[in-house]
Amino acid sequence: MNQAYPPHPALPEALADALSHRFGNRFAASQAVRDLHGRDESVHPAAAPDAVIFAESTEDVAETVRLCREHGIPVIPFGAGSSVEGHFLAIRGGICIDLTRMDRVVAIHAEDLDATVQPGVTRKQLNAELHDTGLFFPIDPGADATLGGMAATRASGTNAVRYGTMRENVLGMTVVLADGRIIRTGGRAKKSSAGYDLTRLFIGSEGTLGIITELTVKLYPVPEAISSAVCAFPSVDAAVDAVIQTIQLGVPVARIELLDALTIAAVNRYSKTTLKEAPTLFFEFHGSPSGVEEQATLVQELAASHGGMDFEWATRPEDRNRLWQARHDAYFACLQLKPGSRAFPTDVCVPISRLAECIRATNEDIARSTIPIPLFGHVGDGNFHLVVLIDPANPQEVAEAERINHAVVERALAMEGTCTGEHGVGIGKQKFLVAEHGEGAVDVMRALKQALDPDNLLNPGKILP
Repeated sequence: MNQAYPPHPALPEALADALSHRFGNRFAASQAVRDLHGRDESVHPAAAPDAVIFAESTEDVAETVRLCREHGIPVIPFGAGSSVEGHFLAIRGGICIDLTRMDRVVAIHAEDLDATVQPGVTRKQLNAELHDTGLFFPIDPGADATLGGMAATRASGTNAVRYGTMRENVLGMTVVLADGRIIRTGGRAKKSSAGYDLTRLFIGSEGTLGIITELTVKLYPVPEAISSAVCAFPSVDAAVDAVIQTIQLGVPVARIELLDALTIAAVNRYSKTTLKEAPTLFFEFHGSPSGVEEQATLVQELAASHGGMDFEWATRPEDRNRLWQARHDAYFACLQLKPGSRAFPTDVCVPISRLAECIRATNEDIARSTIPIPLFGHVGDGNFHLVVLIDPANPQEVAEAERINHAVVERALAMEGTCTGEHGVGIGKQKFLVAEHGEGAVDVMRALKQALDPDNLLNPGKILP
């Protein structure tokens, strides 16, 4: 974790004047606005930008980028501000482009199962607009994130086990490059063999290669039947074994979430639920009424064979929503276990066959720690999270969190997994890229960055040191 960021030049007065003239009251340099755009949900020290532009169009973004390039000033895109790896911290100063006012659903093509949106549209907003179409957008990272930010960080979340991640669900984009050029990647066709796949290049690039100003995403029919369930287990091992068997048998579950006993206790207090305080799986099944019933019955039998108890159903929409809102509140619920703390989060993902082994060894790390460390995650695709609760001003706690983070990541990499299943690299995971991908692959990443952003002005200091 960085304790200090390098000094950077002050914002040139000529640039400030040009931006103020161009954008009027949509150019903000007050300390309050800057601070709001310089702190995320992570333990990384805050780093406010020198000013903020509230963009309302692709041309606004392009003009800001062009002006900043003339003066050699960094540009950092900003969405909902819910990242946990320091993605938008202005560690080298510069101009933050707030994209939240670009919140228009441009077009819904229900017959083609896709929609085109501006980057400030949130997932809940899009689904509200889809309410009468019989369609929905399934990617659900928990926070009501913007779709532009979700694409930039290659977000996934609870539904990924069935519907995939943003990588599989973005068909095309409009992107502003580092020199202010505007390009279109991909299209609305469901497949293409025409040229390099630039769409996938920008997905997960965290604003370091270009700024997404429009995207076309896949939509899905709302399932005819949806059923959710919770089931407690005698141990985390038993719960994970039930997950592995469910996936290996090919049961098409939509979501499988694991919360350990400490997380359940926190959720009960925060969300006023009355769940059994034991390792617990949350399930959701999508399909026809008969298909959902068949899936649920099979999973209930599998859970019982691994000691699952108190299998409880939630079929009414309000009950399902309450259940999943409690799951989404887990991160904030865990923060209340140690009031005043900040979360040092880490997430890894491993092949499903190694999941039980990885979590078992991680729980041994947790048992030796003096810091509260809840564990939960999207175990249906091998992804789990630790929320290490620390006082960032306490060097012993910071060191212990770093040690646990290193141990978990190194274990996941040894199991042919990844250092981050969905949080992204940002600042915090840079040091693991070579270990995961190899020096040659990271050199290729650097070459791409150099080719598209030779002056290193787009969100500098993220992904690549």
